[in-house]
Amino acid sequence: MQIAQILKQPNLGDHLDVCGWVRTRRDSGGFSFLEINDGSCLANLQIIVEGDLHNYEQVVKKLTTGCSVKVQGELVESPAKGQKVELRAAEVDVLGWADPETYPLQKKRHSFEFLRTISHLRSRTNALGAVTRIRSALNFAIHRFFKEQGFFQVHTPIITTSDCEGAGEMFTVTALEQAELGKAEGFSQDFFHRKAGLTVSGQLQAEIFALSHSRVYTFGPTFRAENSNTSRHLAEFWMLEPEMAFCDLQGDMQLAEALVKDLVTAVLEECADDLELFDRFIAKGLLARLQAVVDQPFEHLSYDEAVKQLVTSGKSFEFPVSWGSDLQAEHERYLCEEVAGRPVIVTNYPAQIKPFYMRLDDGGKTVAAMDILVPGIGELIGGSQREERYDLLKERMEAAGLSLEEYGWYLDLRKYGSVPHAGFGLGFERMVQFVTGMQNIRDVIPFPRTPGNAPC
Repeated sequence: MQIAQILKQPNLGDHLDVCGWVRTRRDSGGFSFLEINDGSCLANLQIIVEGDLHNYEQVVKKLTTGCSVKVQGELVESPAKGQKVELRAAEVDVLGWADPETYPLQKKRHSFEFLRTISHLRSRTNALGAVTRIRSALNFAIHRFFKEQGFFQVHTPIITTSDCEGAGEMFTVTALEQAELGKAEGFSQDFFHRKAGLTVSGQLQAEIFALSHSRVYTFGPTFRAENSNTSRHLAEFWMLEPEMAFCDLQGDMQLAEALVKDLVTAVLEECADDLELFDRFIAKGLLARLQAVVDQPFEHLSYDEAVKQLVTSGKSFEFPVSWGSDLQAEHERYLCEEVAGRPVIVTNYPAQIKPFYMRLDDGGKTVAAMDILVPGIGELIGGSQREERYDLLKERMEAAGLSLEEYGWYLDLRKYGSVPHAGFGLGFERMVQFVTGMQNIRDVIPFPRTPGNAPC
């Protein structure tokens, strides 16, 4: 039986079988106290082992941190502070020993930098274990939210020939040897008979199904071959991308705000103990900030207004601010942390700094785009109304240097029954960062892939 179930609904007198990993062992007056954890919750279950147990000297007194055990016993009331119940052991069996001389996780706080060097074991720690449970809760809440909103999930391809962002930072997928790639025929001899790469976004393919099923979303891994070794970047990360037909920018913003509030509500209700850990040790005041996200409407600023706020702030930024420049993380955080004191939605960015698929506003200077900025992170969501007008989309694609032949299918969507439609992308790891207060994005994904680093 899982420890989370036992502690949630303890039934004194029950005889239970419990499995887990030993966190600590303490001996006192002919007894041993074991703290074991099975990952189902933050709390450990205390096991009381009496000295007359048949394998007490040979087994129990040799248990160390990291050993895996199976314990049979009776659930009894605990006289100790901080816990209501404990298990009085009738049998303790070792499933796997852990060498105390080499086991790297001991009863002390380890730095996150050190834990990244042992990615195969770090999920056994309190903080990374809590991240895992919160990440799982957020994942489930995402699917529940979109199901309730009438969306269909679409599995978009991981291998693609379309570069949605146009930044050229795709990982190439090939079955050819390097020498073969250098020949004149090149990718025409490759597996797909053309150049292919790992997807940077499922948006373009999701639009196909939005224009047949009205409301769809895709949620899966995406890849960027960007040589950025910072606390904000990963080479592999998960993206949530809903797309809606018959929708404009206003509807896009409303859905995105509702989603963020719903996800925060879900973790507040379902992961209270884990969030309290982060509130105490990682990000003081986290619980109050998350509750404020649920209780308050998001602030709205146009790009023009945002730039004016930044230019007149009197604050010295590392990156200078002027109209036409993209907002950096320091600008985004200033707007939501110091100007608004809440999440901010910035709209109508200059067309020159946004991708080709975003709908041009009247005048052609800006596009119907929006970003949701949150405290501690900066940009959490980026979205837009898509350009549904064939001629204008074709012009934007030509200006971006895209092949009209290769992207002919995308133009076809505007030739055959085009409708206004919109969507956005939410970086899942940034969402996990936001609700946990973790500072480095590498600590909110199970196996971080970064330049020069791909363990496990």
